[in-house]
Amino acid sequence: MVCETCGCGVSTEPARVDGRPGPAVGQREQAVLEGILAVNDQTARHNRAHFDAHGVLAINLMSAPGSGKTALLESTIDRLAGQWNVVVIVGDLATENDAQRLRHHGVKAVQINTGNACHLDAERVHRALHDINLDDVDLLFIENVGNLVCPAAYDLGQHHNVVLLSVVEGDDKPSKYPVMFRAADVLLFTKADFLPYVPDFDVTRAEANLRRLANPAPCHLLSALTGAGMSSWLGCLESWRAERSGGTSDSHG
Repeated sequence: MVCETCGCGVSTEPARVDGRPGPAVGQREQAVLEGILAVNDQTARHNRAHFDAHGVLAINLMSAPGSGKTALLESTIDRLAGQWNVVVIVGDLATENDAQRLRHHGVKAVQINTGNACHLDAERVHRALHDINLDDVDLLFIENVGNLVCPAAYDLGQHHNVVLLSVVEGDDKPSKYPVMFRAADVLLFTKADFLPYVPDFDVTRAEANLRRLANPAPCHLLSALTGAGMSSWLGCLESWRAERSGGTSDSHG
């Protein structure tokens, strides 16, 4: 099983089964998992140093499969055309489908196929950077593997985490996947054009569930298809760019 060794078992959340405490992680297993993350964090710091040295703003996009990461990137790239030089690293278990979609919008997209790994890690991102001239990049998006669990455990060297939650997924997801949503610097409610057809999704309730995790991250409702709410998202990017050009460091890890 992939998740037995990927490090996602390292969590501050108590394991529970049917409302009762579950089996504890053994000391040896815990040490192995913590070692994996320690090595990853070292590489992530190396990646971040590269980004900082070249003035690159690096954003990690995380979500469940089908939440609209690639569609968001397509819409974002089109709106930033002529203003920022954008490159994307795309993570998927297989295929280059998403990378090919993004290349059609005139940007360089480097595909990482993880095989059976349920997340990107810092080493995979580091190898992908060998195919990118960071001198030519203003904004690097890392489109992580679709998964609401494991990607949150891995620092990639990014400056900010952006988590997507589509309105068709359910407004209880922040409560059900707290590790992921605690990691969010911004939460985007995507596919807003579907809201009339999913009356069970309550934006206010979804945001309240995020606040219960003590996460003050801003939330934005948008539709990459219609463009509604995209200006707020672009405003986040502009704000982060201004912070970095002003020498403010708010990096993870």
